[in-house]
Amino acid sequence: MKYFIFWFEFSTLKMSLILVYIHLVWITKRRVPYLHSKELRKNTWFHILDYAKLKDIKIDHINGFNDHCHCLVQLKSNQNLQSIVHLLKGESSYWINEQKLIPEIFQWQAGFYAASVSQKSLNFVRRYIRNQEIHHQSGFLKDELENLFPKAGV
Repeated sequence: MKYFIFWFEFSTLKMSLILVYIHLVWITKRRVPYLHSKELRKNTWFHILDYAKLKDIKIDHINGFNDHCHCLVQLKSNQNLQSIVHLLKGESSYWINEQKLIPEIFQWQAGFYAASVSQKSLNFVRRYIRNQEIHHQSGFLKDELENLFPKAGV
């Protein structure tokens, strides 16, 4: 009976229901720790969030550390993963350079990591992204990804 009620409610929707979450990670060029300042990271994440809203990109969580950024993004039916990452990386590097937030030219490395996140794993990934400072007290991104893959079932 529960299934029938859910199906009835779902079938009366006038739009699509899309629940696709992607965990994204991208790193700085040559893994230079450009984002060494907590204040710089915070400002960068807020700028990315503001820009994402303008582009109708839903960022569920964002955080990172000295040389990388984590985003949990909820994709919409008309969105393309490559385009979203291109927009977020491009605008954020442009903004950092335009604001002269670091003394040299800031760049993100080409490419990115992306993994789908199940509804069951959402809270784990959110907590993981939120606690980046704690994760990096004793490790680096390579160690982080090697530890994350088995937990994510990869």
